[in-house]
Amino acid sequence: MSAYVLPVPPVASLRIEGRDERFPVHRIYCVGRNFAEHAKEMGAEVSRGTPVFFMKPADAVVPDGGDVPYPTATQDLHHEVELVVALGAGSDDIVPIDRASAMIFGHGVGLDLTRRDLQAQAKEKRLPWDISKGFDHSAPVSALVPLAGRAHPGGGDLLWLEINGERRQQAPLSEMVFAVADIIHELSKLFALRPGDLIFMGTPAGVAALKPGDAFRAGVDGLTEFSGRIVG
Repeated sequence: MSAYVLPVPPVASLRIEGRDERFPVHRIYCVGRNFAEHAKEMGAEVSRGTPVFFMKPADAVVPDGGDVPYPTATQDLHHEVELVVALGAGSDDIVPIDRASAMIFGHGVGLDLTRRDLQAQAKEKRLPWDISKGFDHSAPVSALVPLAGRAHPGGGDLLWLEINGERRQQAPLSEMVFAVADIIHELSKLFALRPGDLIFMGTPAGVAALKPGDAFRAGVDGLTEFSGRIVG
């Protein structure tokens, strides 16, 4: 057995509904501009040509909600509620669209937390905006609902987010510009997909600021929901 010069970090993982095992997180891929109305509110164009991708580190997940620390270096933390797809199989090759769904282990709902002020500064200078997305605790995620024995979330299922009991974001999944199978296909052109990968599928319009003390509740109707609080 190999020895390491430093302690091996714990594996980031998520709870699985109805099971004792946990889901180990390999990578977190995120889809940008996948709801047209959100793209408009951010002053961006939507194209059916090529999806926009960015990433978060695996250990950015905050399992099952709970307390989410307000991040450093920002005065403008924003919420973005998203359908989360968890892969149970991988591929070194390009995945055909008609085979993509067979790779899915299950689904959940998550928040793509964003340091909006840092993102705006980076965009203004035409610089990468990784620091606005890939920070500690930037990916609260619900428990995963295994796909076995149930249907994929449907186009009419409502994705939603409430802050302090007020509905901030909502849209049917049918409004996604790129469907889940399309995104898996496109990602496989760029990366070797692996079991344990998570895909955040993009957010609808209504993104806004969070402050310490805010309570959130997010869900996809007919699938799952979870809740938590932003703490100082």
